[in-house]
Amino acid sequence: MKILFFIESLHPGGKERRLVELLKGLSKYEDISTELVLTRKNVHYKDIFNLNLRIHYIERKYRKDLSLFFKFYRIAREFKPDIVHTWGNLPVVYAIPSKMLLKIPLINNQITDAPMHVKGGLLSYKITFPFSDILIANSKAGLKSYNAPESKSKVIYNGFAFDRIEYLETPEKIRERLNINTDHVLGMVASFSLLKDYGTYIKAAQKVLKKNSNIVFLCVGAGDDDIYHELVNHEFNNKIRFLSRQHNIESIMNICDIGILATYTEGIANSLMEFMALGKPVIATDCGGTRELIKDGETGFLVKPKSPEELASKIEYLLDNNKIASNMGERGKERIKKEFSIEKMINSFVGLYRTLPKRKMN
Repeated sequence: MKILFFIESLHPGGKERRLVELLKGLSKYEDISTELVLTRKNVHYKDIFNLNLRIHYIERKYRKDLSLFFKFYRIAREFKPDIVHTWGNLPVVYAIPSKMLLKIPLINNQITDAPMHVKGGLLSYKITFPFSDILIANSKAGLKSYNAPESKSKVIYNGFAFDRIEYLETPEKIRERLNINTDHVLGMVASFSLLKDYGTYIKAAQKVLKKNSNIVFLCVGAGDDDIYHELVNHEFNNKIRFLSRQHNIESIMNICDIGILATYTEGIANSLMEFMALGKPVIATDCGGTRELIKDGETGFLVKPKSPEELASKIEYLLDNNKIASNMGERGKERIKKEFSIEKMINSFVGLYRTLPKRKMN
């Protein structure tokens, strides 16, 4: 079986990491051959180069670069894949002509979040859905948000690879490097973007710090964080820390007592999975697919959107109840092992690949 994957780049991100882990898993199957197409030479996950994998770079020189239709077609015609598997909005659009002309089944991994209101409407999705043989989302909420047709929709949850946390730096080294000497550390790991609600997180942090100053709140992620610095009262400057993108992120997450994610939209959040895999209780905004990951009151807490009061209350509760917090963390870790392991994710994709060629194409 030959599968041609198509994604814009492999820059740091949940979707990109997920694809790399999948390709690593598929490399162990002797009867599956893969090739990868990228539109940018931006590869953060260097272990992709350790695979016996041919990578094609078809540079997109401007936004509506029509040449990519022809470049992708030539690659597909030469490789003769049994399946084309696209990841993202632009790759699926550029792959449609090749799917039609070469009569190749198309898997569309376009849905990776679950917004309350789809930005820009559903037009781009309505265009690609009819040409897709299978639509994959990482949450049921995502399929619902985008009104994906049930007859061709499937959920495959993100998978966590536990080997990522086998060789962590010691908490003592991380604390020393970050100059943290408080008893408690809490963290939110997310990009500084309009889709993440750092505002609510920072407001909640300040409410907690007014009662308990023995805490450091970490804000970890890529992007412009200037507007969020302005939300921090001067007295808390040393207790609410902003870190840029980190390469040793799991080691930093491991020093946190609680993992937090305030957001406006989410499929299945990788940062929450990582905190849970590390045995940390989590608190997150109840939106999108987060309810499919967190069992409210068992592995952590779900809170209303834009509610710093409720978020602060749940933080204080977990800090005041160490045994409950520890039990939640352990249950969360077991949940990741059972329902969200990388092995389960890879097996789900392989099962789909083996049945798809037998399906009737559009």
